[in-house]
Amino acid sequence: MSVPSTATHAGLPVGKLAAWLDWVQMLTGAALVLFMWCHLMLVSSVLIGPRVMNALAWFFEVTYMAQVGGPLIFLAFLVHFVLAARKIPFKTKEQRVMLSNARRMRHGDTWMWIVQATTAMGILIMGGIHLWVVLNDLPISAEKSAARIQSGFWFFFYLVLLPMVELHVGVGFYRILVKWGFLDRPGRFSLKKKENVMTMLFIGIGLLTLLRYFFLPLK
Repeated sequence: MSVPSTATHAGLPVGKLAAWLDWVQMLTGAALVLFMWCHLMLVSSVLIGPRVMNALAWFFEVTYMAQVGGPLIFLAFLVHFVLAARKIPFKTKEQRVMLSNARRMRHGDTWMWIVQATTAMGILIMGGIHLWVVLNDLPISAEKSAARIQSGFWFFFYLVLLPMVELHVGVGFYRILVKWGFLDRPGRFSLKKKENVMTMLFIGIGLLTLLRYFFLPLK
């Protein structure tokens, strides 16, 4: 016989509140995945030519997508992290238990979650710095991006941030499909292979883009 829970938080049963928070976490995560794919398309357009990237950046500027969308993405970024942090072990003892269980179970999806949780810590700090710098130096242009990357520090900064973001996004996309029932168990293995290929492809495009900015002649 089931016993109804009387625990509440902000007027909602704890179980229902947790479900709503999971929904918001998923929606903000999906929005950030979509944003990162669009962001990669924008910055990598410099591979076609600086004028192409500047034209895209100009479009985002005149439509106020940069001025309005930037702060909204930053807000979604913070909300997503706060909600996801509910399930991340921050204490050393808890982290040791988590790693011990992962080694014992030898479960691929568990290790993917660990990769996602680990990269989240770096992205919180480095991604926040990146967003702050870009939003305080609008409008975006190929020349500004190249000058920043050619300063030296930022090249290595993005060299670390790039794989963390793409790994986090790739794993997050997979986990959304699995957790919310968009993918059945037999389809997981196939999707993992495709997701790994997609992640490596995005990292490769990102590296080529960094090199293009690094060697882009400045006026």
